[in-house]
Amino acid sequence: MVPQHVLVLNASYEPINVCSVRRALVLLLKDKAEILEHRPRAIRGVSREYPSPHVIRLVYRVKVPRYEARRMSRRALFARDGYTCQYCGSRAKLTVDHVVPRSRGGDSSWFNVVTSCAPCNARKGDALCHEVQMYPRSKPRPPRPDVFIDVATPRRPEAWTPYLAAA
Repeated sequence: MVPQHVLVLNASYEPINVCSVRRALVLLLKDKAEILEHRPRAIRGVSREYPSPHVIRLVYRVKVPRYEARRMSRRALFARDGYTCQYCGSRAKLTVDHVVPRSRGGDSSWFNVVTSCAPCNARKGDALCHEVQMYPRSKPRPPRPDVFIDVATPRRPEAWTPYLAAA
């Protein structure tokens, strides 16, 4: 069975997370969330049926960490950069490159890492961009909020589009 994902919105309708149907049901049963969209099939309990949630909204506002502070992962980095090497545009053998190498004091933050193919990463080595005339196609920055939603679910359901369009 394919796991079903539920889009979680803050009280202000800001998309903040993707969770399992089971986790969404817990939030609903504890009156911490409400259903905005549900699937056609219901979930049967011992004594009653529950609508299968597809999009839920928390009834109270939660403070979400700024996207710069969110934990960086290879999947999120690759998604941010469109799964392409930021030096040559290749989509094969992707790795992580530090614009300012760690050996030269660079850190592993959203502002210093880009997606790079293995050949470009080897060619750049521990040099600075201007030393080897290799510059990223786009300036490293924290990803858009919807990147984390895309990383959490393999494909974005169409029912989520109205809630993610504003993000």
